[in-house]
Amino acid sequence: MQISTSQLYDRSTTLMQQLTAKADKLQTQISTDKKISTASDDAVAYQKLASIKRSNANDTAYGANIKVVQSLLAQSDSTLGSVESQLQKAAELATQANNDTLNAADRKVIGDQLTAIVQDLVGLANTKDVRGQPLFGGSSGDTAVAQAADGSVSFTGTGEPSAIPVGDGVDVHATNSAQRVFGGISTSSGTSDVFAIISKLAAALTSNTDASAAAADAGNSLKTALTQIGAARGSVGARGARLDLETARLTDVAATREADRSSLEDTDTAAAITELQKTMTVLSATQASFTKLSSLSLFNYLN
Repeated sequence: MQISTSQLYDRSTTLMQQLTAKADKLQTQISTDKKISTASDDAVAYQKLASIKRSNANDTAYGANIKVVQSLLAQSDSTLGSVESQLQKAAELATQANNDTLNAADRKVIGDQLTAIVQDLVGLANTKDVRGQPLFGGSSGDTAVAQAADGSVSFTGTGEPSAIPVGDGVDVHATNSAQRVFGGISTSSGTSDVFAIISKLAAALTSNTDASAAAADAGNSLKTALTQIGAARGSVGARGARLDLETARLTDVAATREADRSSLEDTDTAAAITELQKTMTVLSATQASFTKLSSLSLFNYLN
């Protein structure tokens, strides 16, 4: 088999081009510490890396949401704690008012204190959250409650607050609606809200009408209200615990995903340097051989 001069040149040139390209690629991998930069480097690995990046972006968003929800839950617990304190004061005043030895003036003083508690509860119900929105405003985002000129209180926010996604298929309600927190209290005459319960007692004490009976009835209702607030705080704590678990899960998943990414994308610097040295040695030898062969002529052989 005869090999023409052009074939010799072409094969040598092609080989040197391949070796040079390989050396360039290895040098790039070493300098960037990345062995995959385009899909042509490794199509399968490139797709896996793209998937990992998307998952990382999603989990970054989930992590940010978790921080927001944790902040809201902390604020909810603190505010509910203040509500609980006000209701305890109201319950103590109801017990104090359930005394036939009190005169009208004494009852009016207690009634005024209860009216002040209603004002405080309205303020707590309309607390703004860290985002500047009503903490208990419900899904409508309106002010939670409104107080009319006659002192009566009505709920203005409607629906339950929207859940916030904190993981794939995992949503958490960061707050409760005002109706859930302050309303739905069982009383002797049906269901009511804490504002109406306390206001009714305050009116009975101020007018000195059936004060003891009103105090006893309100006292029982306020015990139920305190139980409801306690349950709400317990729910907040449970949701906080769920977020802790989700945070731990995201951390574990991120570590596993990073290990996968590193194995696919990061350069094994020691191995790459060794391979580069081998490639440069072969390239140098090939260049030297090509130079010698290309300088040969028929006269060299004749001499």
